[in-house]
Amino acid sequence: MLPADALELRLYPDPVLRTRAAPVVTVDEALAARVRRMFDIMYEKRGIGLAAPQVGVSERVFVVNLSGDPDMPEDEKVFINPEVRDAAGECTEEEGCLSFPDIRLDVVRPETVTIEATDLSGDRFTIEADGWLARCVQHEFDHLDGILFVARVSMTRRLMIRRQLKELEGRAEERSS
Repeated sequence: MLPADALELRLYPDPVLRTRAAPVVTVDEALAARVRRMFDIMYEKRGIGLAAPQVGVSERVFVVNLSGDPDMPEDEKVFINPEVRDAAGECTEEEGCLSFPDIRLDVVRPETVTIEATDLSGDRFTIEADGWLARCVQHEFDHLDGILFVARVSMTRRLMIRRQLKELEGRAEERSS
């Protein structure tokens, strides 16, 4: 497992983004340190949610702060080993993803969702979410299953962003050489 200080944002097409994450076995100080670093990275990149695979850790944990404001820690939510219990309705909204810089797409998702998870104290909790919270937790939950938000749009729309995806792939090749 990577130490917290080694975590960094992973960009498409990093293979960890397409890998189903393993369950968290132990809620401990090392996990809390990784979670804190995830929040820091999320704030640095001006996001509102971030999943562990996006920082190179294949474990089932994600963080959310809809305000995107590091000075609002009361808005921070941590979801460890989350499970979607119910989803209803349908709505389309524009989404972005920190692992896909500068790409925004209209994505259809359930309008409401009930999610059960564990917090950093090791306690299970359930949230019934709608609006942006529902959308954000579904987006981050997808990351835990290796599902990228570009897979949630039509083939026509994916073809329209093909150039942008190729540019990200090219940047990845440059970084690795």
